[in-house]
Amino acid sequence: MAHRVQFSLTYADAEAAQRVERALRPEVGDIDGDRSRAEVERDGPTLGIEIEAEDLVALRAGLNTWLTLASVAERAGGLAGADAA
Repeated sequence: MAHRVQFSLTYADAEAAQRVERALRPEVGDIDGDRSRAEVERDGPTLGIEIEAEDLVALRAGLNTWLTLASVAERAGGLAGADAA
């Protein structure tokens, strides 16, 4: 893949990060396409997401998708307003 972006979301504690991770994990591989793929990793209270894409349009679409999924997981898990960096 020609393009890559990595970002991390840091939560108040490891349990909060784990809740978001559990919500996102089933999507890894399911929403990947021919032009992009993503990986999710967690280290304590920090959740890392890496997106790789063939082109910038696919990278932007992947970034929007994963940020939206994380936001929905935060709201569904009662973490709305959580400090994310």
